[in-house]
Amino acid sequence: MIKQISKFILIFFLSIILISCGEDESSGEAVEGGEDVAYSPTKDEEIQRYNLEQAKELSGSVSPCDTLAVVEYVIDNYPAGTYLVDFDKTVTFNLPKPAVYYYTQDANYIFGVIVKSIGDHRLVEPKNVVGYDQSFIDLDSTELGTAYFYLVLFECKDDQLSIVWEAPIPNHGGFNRFYMEKWNYKGTPYIRCNFHDARGIGHIDYNYFFIHGIREQPHFLMTYEGINYKRVIGNVNNDEYPDYYEYLYYDFGDRVYAADSIAFEWSTKDSVYVNTRNRRQTRPY
Repeated sequence: MIKQISKFILIFFLSIILISCGEDESSGEAVEGGEDVAYSPTKDEEIQRYNLEQAKELSGSVSPCDTLAVVEYVIDNYPAGTYLVDFDKTVTFNLPKPAVYYYTQDANYIFGVIVKSIGDHRLVEPKNVVGYDQSFIDLDSTELGTAYFYLVLFECKDDQLSIVWEAPIPNHGGFNRFYMEKWNYKGTPYIRCNFHDARGIGHIDYNYFFIHGIREQPHFLMTYEGINYKRVIGNVNNDEYPDYYEYLYYDFGDRVYAADSIAFEWSTKDSVYVNTRNRRQTRPY
C-alpha cells in the first residue's frame, strides 16, 4: 500500500513538471513565431490601418487634419508601436475618445498625446496604459512593454499635418485626460496632462506652460496630490515662470495631516527648481 502511494505521488509530481515545461515551450513558440501581435510590428501596423479604414467608412466624411488624419499621420510617421491614445472613459460603457485638443485660438494647431513603445522586445498596447488600474503598470512595465508618453503639437497647413514640437511626459501608465488652462497669476496658458496614481490614492499632473507662445517648446512643471503628498503651482518670485509649493505631511497610519510647505522657485540661470530654504536642493521639474 505504501509503495503504491509513493508511486502515485511520484507520477503526480512528474506530470506537473511535464505540463509546466510544455507550457513554457508553447508560449515561447508563440512569441518566436510572431503569432502574438504584441511581438509583431508588421501585424500590429496592419491591424491599425484596418481599424483606421473602418473608422473612415463609419464616419461618412473625412476632412484634412481631422482626428482620423492625426491617427493616420502617427501610423505613417512614427516607429512601430506608436499610438495616439484615448482619453480615459468617464463611464464604463462610453466609447473612448482620441486624446486630441483643437486649439481654440487658432484651428490650425492640434494638441495630441501619443505613446511610444520603447525597446525591441514587446509593443505597448494602448489599453494597458490608459485608466486608473493601468497606473499600476510601473510595477510590471517591462512585462507589458515599456511605454513613453509625449505631448505633441501638430500644425495643419495647406491641408497637411506636421509636427511643431513634442515634449516627453515622464510616466508609463494611468493616463486620464489633458486640457488647456490658464495660470491665475500671469494668465499664461498651459496644457495639463492628468494621470491617475492608484498607489498614492491621488493623481499626477504634468503641466506645459507656453511662456513664449505655443510654437515654442513649453516650460514643464509637475504637480500632484494624494493621501499624503501634495505639490501645487505658485508664484514665489513674481517672474514669468511658474513656481511651486511642496507640502510636508505627517502620516501616523490612522491620520494624516500637512505639517508645512516649502517654496521652490525656478532658476533661469541653472534651469532647475531651487528650494528657497536650502539652495543646494534642486529639482528639474
